[in-house]
Amino acid sequence: MTRDNPSSGVPSDHHPDMPRGLIARFRNYFLTGLIVAGPVAITLYLTWWFVNWVDNLVRPFVPIAYRPETYLPFVLPGSGLIVAVFALTMLGFLTANLIGRTLVDLGEKVLGRMPVVRAIYRGLKQVFETLFSGSGSSLRRVGLVEFPSPGMWSIVLISQVPSTNVAARLPAQEEHISVFLPCAPNPTTGFFFYVPKSRVVEIDMTTEEAATLIMSAGVVQPNSDSQKKLAALAGMAEAARAANTSSLAPTTAAKVD
Repeated sequence: MTRDNPSSGVPSDHHPDMPRGLIARFRNYFLTGLIVAGPVAITLYLTWWFVNWVDNLVRPFVPIAYRPETYLPFVLPGSGLIVAVFALTMLGFLTANLIGRTLVDLGEKVLGRMPVVRAIYRGLKQVFETLFSGSGSSLRRVGLVEFPSPGMWSIVLISQVPSTNVAARLPAQEEHISVFLPCAPNPTTGFFFYVPKSRVVEIDMTTEEAATLIMSAGVVQPNSDSQKKLAALAGMAEAARAANTSSLAPTTAAKVD
């Protein structure tokens, strides 16, 4: 074999693996763009879906003469949402006076006499009063409990102390507290249980940060910098590209005496 022979095994100036670097760079840029645009697109889509859902729910109750599309050549999105917000505000204003409270009490008495509807209404009312009350503290504190086995810790949302009849059935040696353990990646489902108060380790984390941590399965940590995540992703892609290029590069043929 001679040095001029292409089959001598000596690498030429053009490698067949050169496009791999371009592909890795393209993949890196694509993933970075997906990380930036994905949350924005999903947020806009969910917002648009919610506005249209409220519009379709409220529009049948609005007279045709008061609908914006009656006078416009297109449907105005968000008009039903505005009507719903105004109607709920007026309902709260009317309920705050004596006549409104009397009507609400009368309606609750009627619902309280219905066997099946009574339990549903009372349960939903307690949930809404707890979640939307300005002074409530339920599910606004985050803690850790040792679950599902010793040495394994899970994120929980701390709720209220158990009621009197439930506390009477629990072991009296220690005070218990109710917690909700969300499941990943859907934090709206999970487990609810009572646990001794001393076994709950309260941590400095908001419920939004806890939900993000659970939905991402630990990938997105609280108080982390998004720019550092993008830089880390770019660095990992660049390192993988360099490793693939070096491992696939042909070796120089040994010199024969």
